[in-house]
Amino acid sequence: MSTKFLEDSVNIPERVAVKYEAGQLTVEGSKGKVVKDISHIPAEIEVQKGNVVVRVPGRSRKAKAMLGTVVSIIRNAAEGVSKGYTYKLKVVSSHFPISVKVAGSEVIISNFLGERYDRRAKIVGDVKVSVKGDEVIVSGVDKETVGQTAANIENATRIGRKDPRKFLDGIYLAERAAGP
Repeated sequence: MSTKFLEDSVNIPERVAVKYEAGQLTVEGSKGKVVKDISHIPAEIEVQKGNVVVRVPGRSRKAKAMLGTVVSIIRNAAEGVSKGYTYKLKVVSSHFPISVKVAGSEVIISNFLGERYDRRAKIVGDVKVSVKGDEVIVSGVDKETVGQTAANIENATRIGRKDPRKFLDGIYLAERAAGP
């Protein structure tokens, strides 16, 4: 009995190099380099000129989901190294003025709701965070790490045990964009 495969291909833009060896997917472009470990996914990846062919054994819903996951990882990495990803977060404060600054691999949020201690959010991977007025800009080449850093900043200002309709203070995602 032969194993049936699901197959899909991803077109790779010009000036983007894709390499797959021993479960490590490396995508390089003008903006940088993304390395993903996908050795835990039972997929056959074949790099051809101009596109990448992905084959997953089986025809079940799980196999379709795995195929979609691998294809989106490759597509997001190729778009990230050619254009980059930028998330803009907005600082909202009505009760106490919030001050945000970047120190090393952390974002420090001071005077949130008048609290005496600083709230901290971790910067994941090779992501650049800058603060301009009441806007926090998170940018990088890996969509996963940029999104996780933005989520960490947003979660650092979660309010517990207060009415969320009245206490709207916090840092919220305002815009997502591919490119600078």
